[in-house]
Amino acid sequence: MSNRQFDKNPDDIVIVAGARTAIGKFGGTLKTVSTIDLGAIAVKEAVKRSGVDPSKVGEVIIGNVGGWGPNGFLARAISLKAGMPNECTAYSVNRQCGSSVQAIADGLQEIQTGFRDVVVAGGAESLSTLPYYVREARWGARMGHKQFEDGVIDALVWPLDGNHNGMTAENVAKKFGVSREEQDAFAARSQQRACKAVASGVFKPEIVPVEIKGRHGAVTVFDTDEGPREGVTVESLAKLKPCFVTDGTGTVTAGNSSSLNDAAAAVVMMKRSKAEELGCTPMLTIRGWAVAGYDATLMGYSPYFSTVELCKQLDLDVKTIDMFELNEAFASQSVAVSRDLGLDPDKLNIYGGGISLGHPIGATGAILVIKCAYELARTDKRDAMVSMCIGGGQGISMYFTKD
Repeated sequence: MSNRQFDKNPDDIVIVAGARTAIGKFGGTLKTVSTIDLGAIAVKEAVKRSGVDPSKVGEVIIGNVGGWGPNGFLARAISLKAGMPNECTAYSVNRQCGSSVQAIADGLQEIQTGFRDVVVAGGAESLSTLPYYVREARWGARMGHKQFEDGVIDALVWPLDGNHNGMTAENVAKKFGVSREEQDAFAARSQQRACKAVASGVFKPEIVPVEIKGRHGAVTVFDTDEGPREGVTVESLAKLKPCFVTDGTGTVTAGNSSSLNDAAAAVVMMKRSKAEELGCTPMLTIRGWAVAGYDATLMGYSPYFSTVELCKQLDLDVKTIDMFELNEAFASQSVAVSRDLGLDPDKLNIYGGGISLGHPIGATGAILVIKCAYELARTDKRDAMVSMCIGGGQGISMYFTKD
């Protein structure tokens, strides 16, 4: 089986522009910037780059996982703050790590059905601003010690068994035979590729700077991913202790796991015919997407099934796809999935991923899509796939061709 050729059709759903913020470390440069502000910056810039008048945008869809406090109004607030008109509707979506890919899929469906003509979809996440809270305080904490709960941990723990997602990474490593050495080698490669990419400026065209006002009127311009770490090697990673299984058999460490991060990203979508009408130049055509369910205790392996399902739908040979972005939630699942799909390491996460650049949960998928859009635009690569595991035992994959 070889990759099929796709004809251009007026009803194709295309992405005509995209923009993302740089990715901030947990507690890093973006720690004082709200999720709403991050999202508004990305949405405003994506629409600006598209050349579309904001009055033409019918829907804004934003993926987000850390939905606390004002984030209950997230998508609508982002839409209005980004300059979309009151008539433009908006909503948020939470499919955990796959939230912003799901937002793009929702946008695709709205356009396909004629519900909206122009959609902005993406994700926004500020894990640094998630609060601690005390449940007992709501109805009267009269006496005794009360426990603070961490909103960040709540986003990472499966509620049906109370286990951190890191335990699922240990389960995947054990079930699918991924050694500590393989995990550390994958993580080191991710860091090295990301550092090289940042140093070369390859991400600059896709990033919109964030201006952060400090004390006495000082302004910091944040425009560079701050996660990648120079000098990471297999040897340095081997010195780290396992985080989740500490009896001597664990293999998952902070070094071969994704980090916690802050960022936002957005793309502008419409039919090909609408793009021609508005004078927009398509970057990517969305050819299909798939979601698969699997065992929650092995959630990291789920992208294998969503990718197989999508390739079956579209009659694709996954090995011939020019660019494959597999979110690096953990090295164990990335190694297992990429190995079992038969992916070429030279086509996989060529500029690093969640382990190095970071994983701002609700925004990561859209960031990967934008990475693909700009890479295909500047090279002779023809197509790309984005695939992610999802906490709770799901996987999501989406396939694109260069226009």
